[in-house]
Amino acid sequence: MFSVLLAVGLLTIMIAWGKVQPLLAFVLAAMAAALMLGVPLAKIPTVIDKGIGDLLGSLVVVICVGAVFGKLIADSGAARRIAISLIDSMGPKRMPIAMTVTGFVVGLPLYYNVGFVLMIPLIFSLVYQSGRPAVALGMPLLAGLSIAHGFLPPHPSPTALVAAVHADMGKTLLYGMIVAIPTLIIAGPVFAMTLKNIRAEPAAIFRSEPKPDHELPGAFASFFTALLPVVLLGALTLTTLLHPELTQSLAFYSNPMVVMLASYGVAIFTLGLSRGQTLPQVMASAQEALREIAPILLIIAGAGGLKQVLTESGISAQMGAQLASLPVPPLLLGWAVATLIRVCLGSATVAGVTAAGVVGPLAQTSGVDPNLMVLAVGAGSLMFSHVNDSAFWMFKEYFGLSLKDTFRSWTMMETLVGSFGILFILLLSLFV
Repeated sequence: MFSVLLAVGLLTIMIAWGKVQPLLAFVLAAMAAALMLGVPLAKIPTVIDKGIGDLLGSLVVVICVGAVFGKLIADSGAARRIAISLIDSMGPKRMPIAMTVTGFVVGLPLYYNVGFVLMIPLIFSLVYQSGRPAVALGMPLLAGLSIAHGFLPPHPSPTALVAAVHADMGKTLLYGMIVAIPTLIIAGPVFAMTLKNIRAEPAAIFRSEPKPDHELPGAFASFFTALLPVVLLGALTLTTLLHPELTQSLAFYSNPMVVMLASYGVAIFTLGLSRGQTLPQVMASAQEALREIAPILLIIAGAGGLKQVLTESGISAQMGAQLASLPVPPLLLGWAVATLIRVCLGSATVAGVTAAGVVGPLAQTSGVDPNLMVLAVGAGSLMFSHVNDSAFWMFKEYFGLSLKDTFRSWTMMETLVGSFGILFILLLSLFV
């Protein structure tokens, strides 16, 4: 246990203080752990290679197709059309609800940073039109983006966690939706009511009138395409739960890789070819998306190497047995491990995939539902965002806030997401 703590501590120092690239930090920490845990010297590179290959092998297509799918949603204007349609349909009196739904729906296909940058101009254009406080207006939308990023596949961290603890992606998505909705209501519009006195000073670039949106795709095409992977995966999973005899015959169609590929194929037509673009034009956004997703894949790869060292050395089984023997619910332990790593390292993705190597055996030895363990770790990975988290600084600078107000708004929202998330996960565990 001391060796594992030392390796994780070394990882934390390298990333947080030394600013070492995460893949290199993971590999060096994995080597240090292997040496301390007695893995034969000649075997260490092979073990790390195996861990990287095993974890990436089951994830790389899903994550990469998810990235190009989300990029097409963003570049085509579908995400903006979704936002405008929801806000127009609900009216000015229900603006917080519209922003909440917008953040969650847009967050399903888009990675957090993409969704944040894409939605910020819309938030500030609404601020200038309505006169509402920027932080109070924008927080529900950003809460929706954050919850989708931390809880729901095919986002990178939940997807990697599904593979690490041998969960089912469809069930994780369904359970995640059940947990995400009440959590979002509390951390979004309810919490935003307390932020009306925070004054933001957004950058002058956002004070111009928004561009005309007559070239955006239609509302139906935008909603249908953005939600298609969630609907397909959820519907197929529900079908197999209600009719177990169909599990084998639907295994190919319910595979996340097949679902994402089919959804992307539909998106190419509905948001590209049908609107007069050529296939090479549509594919141009895919190249950029793959460049953007590469650093996340490298983080996941490094985490796989460390996880394999813990497995090969036998310490994973011992840790799982010891953690399972503690008088604390396994889901709460998984959440606590992810929270600790999140506070130390900052990145929610790094916190999630790092915690997977520690809590993976706990999910097996304790008999807890692995789908709920994915959600518990996801909730912990969103806790207490502070100065070592890039999202903290993005929020602060875009909204022009002081550190005090950023802690009061952004950090508190993320902490509410993680706290109420684990509460609802524990409640859900009583029924599944």
